[in-house]
Amino acid sequence: MVRLTFGMCYCFITKLVLVAWHILLTIENTCSWREGVPRLRLSYQDLLRSNSSRLLLNSEADLAFQSLLLDEKRAWLMVGAKDRVILLHLDSPHREPQEIFWPAPKEQVKHCKLAGKNPETECANFIRFLQRFNHTHVFACGTGSYQPVCAFIQLKAGAKESGILAMQLMTHSTGSGRGKCPYSPHEHFAGQLIDGELYSGTSTDFMGNNAAFFRTHLDNPEQNYIRTEQNQDDWLNEPVFIEAHAIPDTYSHEDDKVYIFFRETAVEAGQWEKRRIHARVARVCKNDIGGKHSLINRWTTFLKARLICSIPGPQGTETHFDQLEDVFLLQTRNIQNPLVYGLFTVSSGIFSGSAVCVYSLAAIRAAFNGPFAHKEGFDYQWAEYKGRIPYPRPGTCPSETYDPFLQSTKDFPDEVISFMRSHHLMWDPIYPLHRKPVLIRVNVPFNIRHLLVDRMETEAGHVDVLFLGTGRRVQAKMF
Repeated sequence: MVRLTFGMCYCFITKLVLVAWHILLTIENTCSWREGVPRLRLSYQDLLRSNSSRLLLNSEADLAFQSLLLDEKRAWLMVGAKDRVILLHLDSPHREPQEIFWPAPKEQVKHCKLAGKNPETECANFIRFLQRFNHTHVFACGTGSYQPVCAFIQLKAGAKESGILAMQLMTHSTGSGRGKCPYSPHEHFAGQLIDGELYSGTSTDFMGNNAAFFRTHLDNPEQNYIRTEQNQDDWLNEPVFIEAHAIPDTYSHEDDKVYIFFRETAVEAGQWEKRRIHARVARVCKNDIGGKHSLINRWTTFLKARLICSIPGPQGTETHFDQLEDVFLLQTRNIQNPLVYGLFTVSSGIFSGSAVCVYSLAAIRAAFNGPFAHKEGFDYQWAEYKGRIPYPRPGTCPSETYDPFLQSTKDFPDEVISFMRSHHLMWDPIYPLHRKPVLIRVNVPFNIRHLLVDRMETEAGHVDVLFLGTGRRVQAKMF
C-alpha cells in the first residue's frame, strides 16, 4: 500500500494516477506471470474512456484533489477531494466510482466567507489526509472550511455477487482535526500513522501563524497528546513540514524514533540573514511521554539538525538549495538504514533551480550524536556547546539499551529536562553522500516539486530511478 499526499499540483497528481493505474491494471498474478500473460490489459484510450478516468481528467475545478491512498493488493485507489472521498476500483475501471459526500457545516462555510476566504477554493472540506488505520478502517482528515475535522472510514465487502469493496463514513467518530490537519487546503503539512498514533506537523490556528509537531493517540482519545512547545522559536520557527517517517534505531523497539523533515526560518542565522531558510531534519523517540515536573505533554527528546544540499562556487563559496520541497525514503536491505532522497529548490533574483541530494542515516545519526548548539557571549551568538552534557545524553530514548533504570521519559533527571528546554539544535550540519547533489537543474523555466524513487536491479547492479514532477510533466532519471 502506498500513500501519496500532494498539495495543489493537480497535473502531476493526474498523470501519476494514470501511470500508476495503468501499471496496476497490467500487473500479472503469480500464475499468469509464469505464462507471460497479463491479468488485464487496457489501451490508453480504453483508460481514458473509463468512468473513473473521466472523473480524474475532467473535474479539476470541481474536486481539487488533495490526497491519494493506493492499495495495490486489493486494487483500489482512494482519492481525497473537495467535500468528497472517492473510491476507484482499479481492476474494474468501467465501474462507477463510489463517493462519500463530506461537506463542512453550512454555518462554518458562512464564517469562512465572512473571514474573507475564497468561497470556491478555500471554504469547503478539502480532504488532506488519508491513511490506513487497520485492515478495515481508513483515518481521514479535512480542512472543514477552516475548522479541521477527522473521522474513520470503514471498508467492507459489498454484496456477495459483486465482491466490490464499499466504504462508509463513520459519523459517530467525527471529531476535531486541530493538530492533525491544516486549516488551509494550500498549506504543506506532514502526517504519519504509526502504531495507532498520529504524528503530525501542521498549523494550529485559523491564520496559520503557529505550527507544532504533535503525537495524538487515535485508539485512546482520552490519553494526552505530546507536542512541541508553543511560541518558542528555538523549537520551531515558521516551519513548513514536508514528511514524517518512523525509522528503527537499533534492534530494540524501545529505541525507535520518528524523523521529521521540514524547512524553517533559521534562528542561528546572523542579524543580516534573519529571513534565511534552512532545511531541517528533527527526531523524537516513539516512547516519549513528556516530562514529570517540566515539559509536561511536551517532547523531551526533540532535536533538530540542518540538511545541507549545495554546489561549490568560486573562492570556496557555496550555492545552497535550502527550500526543502519533498522527501523520499528508499528502503534498503537494512531497515535501520534507508537512503533519504531530498528534493530542494533555490530562488533569487539572479538564480533559480532544483537539486536532489541523498543522505545516509549514518550521517544523520552522527549529527544527532555530535555537539549541541547554543547561544553564548556578550552578543548572544550561536556557537558550539562545550560544557558538560548531562546523563543520559539528551535525545536518548529511555530503554534497557542504555539504562535499565529509566522506564520512561518521566524518569529523566531534572538536569536533562532543563537542558532539553533550550538545546534543540545540533551544531554539525548533515552533508549528502559525496557532499554534492546527484541531480541539478538550474535556470530552467520550472522548479521540480515532487519526487518518487524506485530501485531496479540490473546485471551491473542496482539503479535508482527518480520520478520528478514539475507541475507540467513527470520526468524519469536513472542513477
